[in-house]
Amino acid sequence: MNFSGKIALVTGAASGIGRATAISLANRNAHVVLMDRNAKLGKEVADEIETLHKGSSVFLETDVSDAAAVAKCIGQIPERFAAVDLLAHCAGVQSYGTAMSTDDEAWRQTLAVDLDSAFYLTRALLPGMKSRGRGSIVLIGSTQSYVAHRNSAAYVTGKHALLGLMRSIAVDFASAGIRANCVLPGAIDTPSIRWSASLDANPEKVLDACHKLALLGRMGNPEEVANVILFLLSDMASYMTGSAVVVDGGQLVPCGGTAFQLTGTGAEQD
Repeated sequence: MNFSGKIALVTGAASGIGRATAISLANRNAHVVLMDRNAKLGKEVADEIETLHKGSSVFLETDVSDAAAVAKCIGQIPERFAAVDLLAHCAGVQSYGTAMSTDDEAWRQTLAVDLDSAFYLTRALLPGMKSRGRGSIVLIGSTQSYVAHRNSAAYVTGKHALLGLMRSIAVDFASAGIRANCVLPGAIDTPSIRWSASLDANPEKVLDACHKLALLGRMGNPEEVANVILFLLSDMASYMTGSAVVVDGGQLVPCGGTAFQLTGTGAEQD
C-alpha cells in the first residue's frame, strides 16, 4: 500500500490506534494531518513522523466534539495539506453507566465525541472530496457497534449509531467516487483500555480478562488495527464501501462468549 501524493487526516492521533494509523500512513508516503485535543502528545507524534520516519505531517489541536472548532480547524489546514483525500476518524471516548444511572452531561459528552464528531468531520470534508471525485473514509467503531457490554449505555449507543452514519455516507456519495467503511476493534491494548482497567480495584485482573476475550488469547495491538484501516483507505479496497470490518481476535465468534466455550455445554473435548 503506497499513499504517495495522498493527504490523510487522522483524528485521535496522539495515542493508541490513531497514533499507529498516522505513523503507518506516513511510512507509506502519505502526507498526514494529525488532530487531537492533547497538544503535547500530538506534537510528539508529528515530530516523530518528521524525524524518525522521514514523513510529512502537521498537527492541529482540536476538540472534534465541537462543531465550530472542527470547521475552524479544517479551514486552517495548511495549503500543502488542504486537499484531504483520506479520513481515519479514530477519536473516541469510553464512559460507563446504565440507561438509568448515566447523567445528562455524560450522555451528551460521550455521544458528542463518539458520534457527533464523525458527522462534523465528514460534513466538512465531503465537499472537497466530491469536487475532486475521490475520497475514502474510515470511521472507528467497536465490537460494541454490534453487541453491548453492561454498564455502557452511552458508548454502545454512539458506536451503534456510527454504523448508520457510515452507511448513509456510503449510499449518498458512492456516485461521487467516495467510499465509507467502519473498522470495529475488540479489546486493543491502548491507553484507553488501561484507563478503564484502572477504575477497578484489581486492574491486572481486568486486563487478564481482556486478553481472554479473544479466541487468539490476547488483546490486539494498535498496529494490527491500523493495518486494516490502511487497507480500507487504500485502492486495494476499491470495491468496498458500506462495510463494517471486525478486528477482534475472534471475540464475537463463540456462542455464549469465550468463558462459556471453556466451561459450558460441549466444553469437553477429546
